Amino acid sequence: MAKLVLIRHGQSEWNLSNQFTGWVDVDLSEEGVKQAINAGKLIKQAGIEFDFAFTSVLTRAIKTLHYALEYSDQLWIPEIKSWRLNERHYGALQGHNKKKAAEKYGDEQVHIWRRSYDVLPPLLKADDEGSAAHDRRYANLDPHIIPGGENLKVTLERVMPFWEDQIAPKLLDGKNVVIAAHGNSLRALSKYIENISDEDIINLEMATGEPVVYDFDDKLNVLSKTKLN
Repeated sequence: MAKLVLIRHGQSEWNLSNQFTGWVDVDLSEEGVKQAINAGKLIKQAGIEFDFAFTSVLTRAIKTLHYALEYSDQLWIPEIKSWRLNERHYGALQGHNKKKAAEKYGDEQVHIWRRSYDVLPPLLKADDEGSAAHDRRYANLDPHIIPGGENLKVTLERVMPFWEDQIAPKLLDGKNVVIAAHGNSLRALSKYIENISDEDIINLEMATGEPVVYDFDDKLNVLSKTKLN
């Protein structure tokens, strides 16, 4: 039986200031560091030992993983970072205060952009100063696949090749895996793992810094799901 542990990164500086973050690289807040450390302590308390770790290429997820591994005495395990585990790209909304965006576009429209499964936000152009096309961490990617904005459906399509190529084979081999990533990339994985419908996925919340544990059989059927808190 293999275990998969999902950890949404701790509170970030832009979570604290109520800004749309997406692919913008911001750090953890002081509270976010505490949440990540606590995640590690909960993992240690549960006696979960990992064989492999995965995270995105964004600082808030990377640091969350490192704190969680450090405080569960597992900082040494192999680790892979991938842009495919990045947060959903919020397009032209990135950097904007969520309350002010609601005042400008209306509460209902902003709620649709944030929570719907297949509605895209306003897109960010590739020549925009804030485009990820100008970020060195994506220099080896085909510019055509760098998004200008994503919904959860597109995020799932982006995450799935990494799941199929990197994560699932390790679970099928009986290895225990931890993924520290983001609310929407983890919601996308949970949708696939649990076969959650397009309608119901909008109600799934991923709490910051609270590890979710899946136990799988040898065919990756979910045997149990537990939240450590």
